[in-house]
Amino acid sequence: MVPATYRDLFAAVATASAALTGLLFVALSLVPRRGSGSGLSVIQQVRAAAAWLAFTNALAVALFGLVPGTNVGYPALVLGITGIAFTVAGIRSILASQATSRQKLRQFGLVVLLLLIFGVELIAGIVLLDHPDSSTSAQAIGYALVTSLLVGVARSWELVGERDTGFFASVVTLIAGRPRVMDDKAGDPGTVASSRSEDSPENELLRTESGE
Repeated sequence: MVPATYRDLFAAVATASAALTGLLFVALSLVPRRGSGSGLSVIQQVRAAAAWLAFTNALAVALFGLVPGTNVGYPALVLGITGIAFTVAGIRSILASQATSRQKLRQFGLVVLLLLIFGVELIAGIVLLDHPDSSTSAQAIGYALVTSLLVGVARSWELVGERDTGFFASVVTLIAGRPRVMDDKAGDPGTVASSRSEDSPENELLRTESGE
C-alpha cells in the first residue's frame, strides 16, 4: 500500500500514463513504417517499445500501488526486472542491427535512462518488501515513475516528430538553429542511393527530352 502522502502522486501518474498510452497507440498508427530488417527500422522499433514500456511501467506500478492492502514493492520489483530484461534485449537488437556505429551510439542515453529507472524501482521494491513503511523507498519509486513518463514522452516525440530530443542534439539545435532529423537520413544507404539515382545522368537526360 502506498503511504498516504504519495497516494495523490500515484493517482496522477496512473491518470497521465493511461492517457499517454492511448495517444501512443494512435501516434504509432500514423508513423510511416520503414523497411523491415534495416538498422533504422530496428532502432525505431526499440524506441516505440521503450515508450510503450515506460508508460506501462508507470501505469502498472501506480495502479497496483493504489490497491488497498497491496505493498507497492511487489509491482515495483516485477516491473523493475521486466524493464531491465527489456533493456538488455533492446541492446542486443540494436547491436545486431545494420545501423551505423553513430546511430547505435546515439541510443546510449536511452539505455542508461531505462537502466536507471528500472534499477531504482527494483532496489526500492526490495527495500519496501522488507520495510513497508519506508518513505524513502516510496519516494524513490515516485521519482522513477515520473521519470518513466518523461522518457516515454521524449521517445514518442522522436517517433512522431522525427526529431532527436537528446541533450547533445538539443544543444546542436540551439547553436545551429535547426533541428536534427531523428534517423540521420544522410547515413541511410537507401536514402543515399535514392538521392543519387534522382540526380543520375540518365534521369537528367529523360527530364531534358520530356521538356522539364
